[in-house]
Amino acid sequence: MKIFEIVLFSIICLCLVVMAYYRFVKPELAKGAVEPVPLDYARSFFPVLLLVFLLRGFIAEPFRIPSGSMLSNLEIGDFILVNKFSYGVRLPILHNKILDTGNPDRGDIVVFRYPPNPSQNYIKRMIGLPGDVVRYDFASKNLYVNDKLVSKTADGRYKAYGKDYEHYKFTQTIERSDGSRVKFPILNLGGSYASASSRSWVVPEGHYFVMGDNRDNSADSRSGDFTFVPNENLVGRAFFIWMHINFDGDGVDFSRIGEEIEALEVSAEG
Repeated sequence: MKIFEIVLFSIICLCLVVMAYYRFVKPELAKGAVEPVPLDYARSFFPVLLLVFLLRGFIAEPFRIPSGSMLSNLEIGDFILVNKFSYGVRLPILHNKILDTGNPDRGDIVVFRYPPNPSQNYIKRMIGLPGDVVRYDFASKNLYVNDKLVSKTADGRYKAYGKDYEHYKFTQTIERSDGSRVKFPILNLGGSYASASSRSWVVPEGHYFVMGDNRDNSADSRSGDFTFVPNENLVGRAFFIWMHINFDGDGVDFSRIGEEIEALEVSAEG
């Protein structure tokens, strides 16, 4: 995505240069009966490209889900919108925060720049905040945050498109920083990982711990490729599916358009 931003910004700068050239260097050419072609294109494309750049940079940006790590909530081929100002307004390309507008919370679906390769975007579920102690038991597949079991209740089976096996589906409920609770679906395969029965992590300041909803098929904070996501790597909060296209799978699925993907708040009674 950063490459796209750089290319888009470069074209905008080129349009500005062309308009400045005909405004200050060769103004007589711009006043002719026929407007020069480069100037015509620059004036036509500049406002549109600038609007796209500002919208993508500060408001919302589209992303396509490339893998099944967030099943069943997000499917391969989902096109989602990401709120770019949920966790602070950042400069496009440079990604420096210029305005603090909020922080992620447990249960959010976040898009972030992959720590080992920041040019690549990842999407996962926010699990651990700075200062949290996160523990995952690979045998029981239970999750603990600050020594509290993050509850999950069985919710039937789930079979992903093109797969010949089923997952166990659960509804997991996690406590947010303000004491409220939200719920979201997760998947587990049968069996356990005897080689690593349990691991725990202390989330350092300015970092976060994330996991995929497809718990047994996700490269996340448990995997070893990276452990924590630095705050400066956050891109935004995913909140909406606006299209689903997967020509290598189930094609176009209009039923997913408009589906909200945020965790649902749990009432006090629930």
